[in-house]
Amino acid sequence: MAIVKWNRWVPSIMDDDFWPTADWRNFSQSLDFDLYEEDGNIVVEVPVPGVPEDKVEVSIEGNVLMVNASNEETEEQKSRKSVYKGTRQRTFNYSVSLPRMVNAKDASASIKDGVLQVTIPVAEEEKRKRIEVKSAKEIKGK
Repeated sequence: MAIVKWNRWVPSIMDDDFWPTADWRNFSQSLDFDLYEEDGNIVVEVPVPGVPEDKVEVSIEGNVLMVNASNEETEEQKSRKSVYKGTRQRTFNYSVSLPRMVNAKDASASIKDGVLQVTIPVAEEEKRKRIEVKSAKEIKGK
């Protein structure tokens, strides 16, 4: 391999102009999930189009919800002279830090119209508690 003198007019893979200009932020927004709190539960809605419920895995580790879903479809067409076999695979992987501590053992999940809905109760110790404020004299007196 020969050493070539650098020419600033020759495109390089390090140049921003070398890479295709795709707005990946708009692409990723179409795959986002919804997360909201409702009636003492955290609800996460994740799109998993075309994936049956037996191919979806939901787990909670610490305060992180992980959703893995995959589906493989095979199509085969035979005619007299040729055979066509096509395989389509879809994989969805989501991971989100939950905003509050949750009770993972009471979580539930269901799929409706290609949307996975995971409902997780907020942990009792995370619910708001009122703390009585005392003067320093009261505390020292005990």
